[in-house]
Amino acid sequence: MTNKEKIKLLEEKTQEALIGGGKEKIESQHKKGKLTARERVELLLDKGSFQELGMFVTHRSSDFGLDQQKILGDGVVTGYGTIKNRLVYVFSQDFTVFGGSLAEAYAEKIVKIMDLAMKNGAPVIGLNDSGGARIQEGVVSLGGYADIFYRNTLASGVIPQLSAIMGPCAGGAVYSPAITDFNFMVENTSYMFVTGPNVVKTVTHEQVSSEDLGGAHTHASKSGVAHFTAANEVETLEQIKKIFDYIPQNCEEQPPEFPYTTADEIRPCLNDVIPENPNQPYDMRDVICNVIDTKSFHEVHKDYAENIVVGFAHLAGKSIGIVANQPAYLAGVLDINSSKKAARFVRFCDAFNIPLLVFEDVPGFLPGTDQEWNAIITNGAKLLYAFSEATVPRITVITRKAYGGAYDVMNSKHIGADINFAWPTAEIAVMGAKGAAEIIFRKEIMESDNKEAILKEKEDEYNQMFANPYIAAARGYVDEVIMPDQTRKRLIRAFKMLENKVDKLPKKKHGNIPL
Repeated sequence: MTNKEKIKLLEEKTQEALIGGGKEKIESQHKKGKLTARERVELLLDKGSFQELGMFVTHRSSDFGLDQQKILGDGVVTGYGTIKNRLVYVFSQDFTVFGGSLAEAYAEKIVKIMDLAMKNGAPVIGLNDSGGARIQEGVVSLGGYADIFYRNTLASGVIPQLSAIMGPCAGGAVYSPAITDFNFMVENTSYMFVTGPNVVKTVTHEQVSSEDLGGAHTHASKSGVAHFTAANEVETLEQIKKIFDYIPQNCEEQPPEFPYTTADEIRPCLNDVIPENPNQPYDMRDVICNVIDTKSFHEVHKDYAENIVVGFAHLAGKSIGIVANQPAYLAGVLDINSSKKAARFVRFCDAFNIPLLVFEDVPGFLPGTDQEWNAIITNGAKLLYAFSEATVPRITVITRKAYGGAYDVMNSKHIGADINFAWPTAEIAVMGAKGAAEIIFRKEIMESDNKEAILKEKEDEYNQMFANPYIAAARGYVDEVIMPDQTRKRLIRAFKMLENKVDKLPKKKHGNIPL
C-alpha cells in the first residue's frame, strides 16, 4: 500500500467514525428533538478545541452476531477540549450506535479520559444518552460500569464531575451521574430510573409513564436527583458552561475571579426587607440579590426543597456559595429534603475552595410523624455535619428568626463559623415567644381568669428579653449587629480578611457522616 493509499484509508475511516450509526439513525435522533453525540460536544466546547481520543476503538465481542456489527468508536465519543479556555474532559454517548449501550471497549474509553482528568486536575463532563448495559456482552458490560463508578468515587472532591442526561439513563447507568457533583436534565426528552415503567408495572402493578417516573420535572422537584433542568439540549449545554464561572479546575485551585468596582456598596433597600409582623413571609432572594454582585446569583436545585435556597454567586468578583432559609416557603423551616439539599451543596463548596455565606431566618425543624419516621434526626444531622466539617471561610447573617437547634445547625459560631452578623431584627432564642411563654408561665396562665391577656403579657415579656440579637452578641456568639444596608460592605471586608484562612481537621481516614 502506497503512502497516498494509507492516507486515503485514514480519511475513509475518519469519515466512517464521524457518522456513528449512520445517516438514518442520525435523522431519527433529530426527529426526537435530540442532537447527536458529536453535535453536543461541538456546542459544549470552545470552537475548534475538541481533540478526540479513541475514534477507531471497536468492541471485541463475537456473541449474538456482534462480530458482524463493528462500528468505529463503539457508541461513545471521548476526548478533551476547553470551556472558556479551561481544560475539560468529556464523553458523549452516541444513541445511534447500539442505542448508546455500554460495553467493555466503550467503558475503557470513558475510564481513559477519567484517568487523564485526575492526573491533570481538570473537570469531567458526561453527556449521557444510553439504553444501558449492552446485553450481548453480559457481565463484561456490568464490569465496565463498575470501573466507571469506582473512578467517579475516587475523583469525588478532587475534580468537578458534571453529568448531563440527554436521553434515557436507566438501570446501572444512573449510578455514575448519582455520584457526580451536578446533574442536568432536558425536559421531555431525558429520563432516569433504576427500573423502567414496564418493570414497575410487573412488580408493583403501578401504571406510570417514563416522564412521571423519572423525567426532568420529577427529578427536579420530587427526588432532587436533577440540579438543573432546561427546555432543550442547547440550553442544557449553556447551563453547563455557566457553572464554570463559579468553580475551580480541581481541589487544589481557587475559583475564577471577575473584574469588580467598589461602587454601590451600601444597599438602602435592605432596611425595608423584613416585615413588621414577625410571622409575615418575605423572599430571601431579595436579600441575596441585593448583597451579591449584580445578576450573579446562579441557583442550584431551584425546584427542590424550596424552603432553603442554595446557589453560587459573586461577591466583589469572587465566587461564594450561598445557603439561605426561605421564609416565603414553609416559613423557612428545616426538614428532611432541605437538610439534604443544603448539606450536599455545602460539601461541594468546601471540597472546591468556595467560601460559604449563610442567610438565616429559621423557626426550627419541621415537626410531625412523617418527618420523624423518615429520619429528620439523621437527615438534619447531615447539614450539621457538613457545616462543622467545612474549612473554607464561613460567614452567617441572621436576618430574623434563629430558633432552637436550627440556630446551631445554620452555621452558628459554635460549629466553626468565622464571622456571625445579625441584623437588628434578629430573634435568637430557643423557640418563638408564644411557645416559650406557654411553657415557662404555664401555671400562671392556667390559674389566671384572663388567660389570653396574661399569655400576651408574657409573650411580650419574653420578646423583650430574648427576641433580639443582643444576648448572643454579649456572649460573642454574634460578632456584630449591623444595619441591613451595610451587609454587602461588611461581607466584602470579612471575606477579604478571611482570604488566607487555614483550618485543618483532625487526622483521620474519613469521618462517618450520618447517611
